[in-house]
Amino acid sequence: MLQLQVTNSPFNENQAELLNQLLPTLTPSQQVWLSGYLSALSLQGSQGSSVQAGSPAAPAVVAEPATAASQQASREVTVLFGSQTGNCQRLAVSLSRKLEEQGFKVTVSAMNSFKPNGLKKTENLLLLVSTHGEGEPPDNARAFHEFLYSKRAPQLPGLRFSVLALGDTSYEFFCQTGKDFDQKLEELGAQRLSPRVDCDLDYDEPVAEWFGQVISALNGAQNAAGIADAAVQAAESAESLESAYSRNHPFHAEVLENLNLNGRGSDRETRHLELSLAGSNITFEPGDSLGVYPENHPQLVADIIAAMGWNADERVPLNKKGEEGTLQEALLRHYEITVLTKPLLEQAAGLTSAPALKELLTPGRQQELKEYIQGRDLLDLIQDYGPWNAPASIFVTILRKLPARLYSIASSYNANPDEVHFTVRAVRYESHGRERYGVCSVHCAERVQPGATLPVYIQNNPNFKLPADSSVPVIMIGPGTGVAPFRSFLEEREEQGAEGPSWLFYGDRHFVTDFLYQTDWQRMLKDGVLSRLDVAFSRDTEEKVYVQHRILEQSKELYRWLQEGAHVYVCGDEKHMAHDVHSALITVIQEEGGLSPEAAAAYLETLQQEQRYQRDVY
Repeated sequence: MLQLQVTNSPFNENQAELLNQLLPTLTPSQQVWLSGYLSALSLQGSQGSSVQAGSPAAPAVVAEPATAASQQASREVTVLFGSQTGNCQRLAVSLSRKLEEQGFKVTVSAMNSFKPNGLKKTENLLLLVSTHGEGEPPDNARAFHEFLYSKRAPQLPGLRFSVLALGDTSYEFFCQTGKDFDQKLEELGAQRLSPRVDCDLDYDEPVAEWFGQVISALNGAQNAAGIADAAVQAAESAESLESAYSRNHPFHAEVLENLNLNGRGSDRETRHLELSLAGSNITFEPGDSLGVYPENHPQLVADIIAAMGWNADERVPLNKKGEEGTLQEALLRHYEITVLTKPLLEQAAGLTSAPALKELLTPGRQQELKEYIQGRDLLDLIQDYGPWNAPASIFVTILRKLPARLYSIASSYNANPDEVHFTVRAVRYESHGRERYGVCSVHCAERVQPGATLPVYIQNNPNFKLPADSSVPVIMIGPGTGVAPFRSFLEEREEQGAEGPSWLFYGDRHFVTDFLYQTDWQRMLKDGVLSRLDVAFSRDTEEKVYVQHRILEQSKELYRWLQEGAHVYVCGDEKHMAHDVHSALITVIQEEGGLSPEAAAAYLETLQQEQRYQRDVY
């Protein structure tokens, strides 16, 4: 910090001494605030007019002597998150901490914990929300979304807002929930602090950009970009608790076991993998997920290189950081080549001399574009729309980063220290005349043996957690691989010596060949760790029976558990199973509670708000 000298400043000796004592103690945000304060005083003196609180020139100054209350009001920010897996929640908490360090009074909350009537009193609103399923809000954003789109939503001319939307460009309704909030708040008269930012799976850079924009808009911080980067890094480091490993710095875990859980004769292959975390300091809780970075299939990589006439050993960019490697390595481990997205096709259209791809992207052919993207990969694109004019070093830059795949953790850390287990079902199918396969699932099924390593990290999920009180009853509903986290739950409760009862609903196709973790459940039943087990094997009977049917059959008992405070957990397929189970639970509540359909739905909504009804669906 420079020292003020009396000889080269307009201050007398006493003033200079006071300033030299004060300035070294100021944080960067305090320096920015003081700069704005002095600018505002100067502006007020020269123009003889008021300066609005919260403007970039004067973060917390008004023309008249401001009271503490008025200054505090102008520095209040509400941060709301809608999050299914925890990404938006972590980012919201990190952003809130950075704003608090700069003197803002911040309220951070899940959307379902915020009273929407409070919007009329809110001045600055920051929304961070993911999109779930086919353009739907995450569970803890549904009620807030419904309120804004209802007749009860008020006009909000006094509200300033900005939206950060997380999504996946491989889905048709990319970032739809964020777009919904952004559009509706504008319709209600609110003013944008900064434009909405839509993020794909590799979201670090756009998140930092949005952080910088909103921080600048709120207080005119000159170092907003640096603060934003620090906030994103803080959120990133929080993902793996005290470990140095994270989404951007995965741990290479040794594979200890890789077992097929399906019996001989099954038409399915479900792998149980056990990995060593020794030396990583990685820990996790039941309900968390394991991020796994897979490799693309070597044959698909070879076919793409051959179709383009490229050299596998050519040096190409591996990422946006400027790192380089061979084309073979880039396509195998760094870039996504099995999924087509509209943004990819739009960029690819500039690299081909054939007009057909540009024509496919015209507005009138949206349905045809959607059908083309479905079930095709990069090799299809290359074969269908050449000749291509770009070398490999340019072509790979239009590809997005190969994303990690998230799997529910199937083990308790306390029961298996320095290990993590997960469950993955191999995906294989035929589409457009070629055999296709799930990138990570087939990598694990066919090319990962004990002794090999997998790059992994922990994704904490605060929205899918056991009750703090182990005496509370738990009801777990998880057909197929959706049963994985409940193995973790029950192992944990066994370690705790939990006294509360537990009830598992499990379903799959065949009892003999597809009963995942059957010996674990039988042992837990025998030892009293698991109180009840209801199963449904859909292909063993003439009429297909699923877990929702078992729920309805046990209607009275299940409602009694709910009335006694049970927590309900659902894991698995969102598109069909989760909706069917949700409907079955409403039916149980309606019939056994003597309620109307609306009241039964409200009962279940209340359970969700109380975190007694939690879902990990995909």
